[in-house]
Amino acid sequence: MLNETPRRSTMRLTRRGRASLIASGALVVAAAAAVVVPHLLKDGGDQRPEALTVPEGWRSGQIYEAVDKALGVPAGTTKKAVPKAGLKLPGDAGGNPEGYLFPATYPLNDKSTPASLLSYMVNTANKKFNGRQVTAGADLNTLNLYQTVTIASIVEAEAATKEDMGKVARVIYNRLDRGMPLQMDSTINYGLNRSTLDTSTKDTKSENPYNTYVRMGLPPTPIANPGAAAMKAAISPPQGDWLYFVTVKPGDTRFTADFTEQQKNVAEFNKTHATAKPAA
Repeated sequence: MLNETPRRSTMRLTRRGRASLIASGALVVAAAAAVVVPHLLKDGGDQRPEALTVPEGWRSGQIYEAVDKALGVPAGTTKKAVPKAGLKLPGDAGGNPEGYLFPATYPLNDKSTPASLLSYMVNTANKKFNGRQVTAGADLNTLNLYQTVTIASIVEAEAATKEDMGKVARVIYNRLDRGMPLQMDSTINYGLNRSTLDTSTKDTKSENPYNTYVRMGLPPTPIANPGAAAMKAAISPPQGDWLYFVTVKPGDTRFTADFTEQQKNVAEFNKTHATAKPAA
């Protein structure tokens, strides 16, 4: 039986609440948190788990590694299986399953293989993403389904809470509509294959197809595998004029359309963050 995985509360693989403030030199810093995959072990001490849980927001590389470990196959086996797995991906994906390895708990048995598990995940994503509501929402926002999944992946990475997801999605749409760069750290992290970093000015100027500080529009692919809540936010975000956001402290993410107000919020965050750092 397939079970959708519970949300990870505030745990994220990428930094969240990142504002576009390079012009003012105010760089937002946030920590990433590690996530543990809960494996359900069989009775009798068998080390092969009965199921594999894929958390929301994991990247494909993390999922490949988890499948390798769960099935007890050599490292890299699952990644190598992708081209031969016959995955039912949209043409825009170019064979890359990022964004379509749906987060859920997947049962394992003696016949499970990397290819069968990947197919299970992609087929689940297609069932979740290809409903009438999803298609209507994508059409309404003048984006195709693959682009909507890409937005959902950014929402998954950037939103501090489930309640913030819709507003983060609205910020993305507002920026796209105004011809503004997205300027999201989560996309830079993905392009640099990093999860925890303090983004520097140099990073934001890097030649990287996922650098949304210097490249307009959406990144070329999703940057993670979003869950149902993030996809819902990407399809039907609330109305609002927000262009900026920052998580000043846990439970306090501030959205605004005013750059000056955003600068004040970032200054408050930087002060709080500096105070919270342990003494060297």
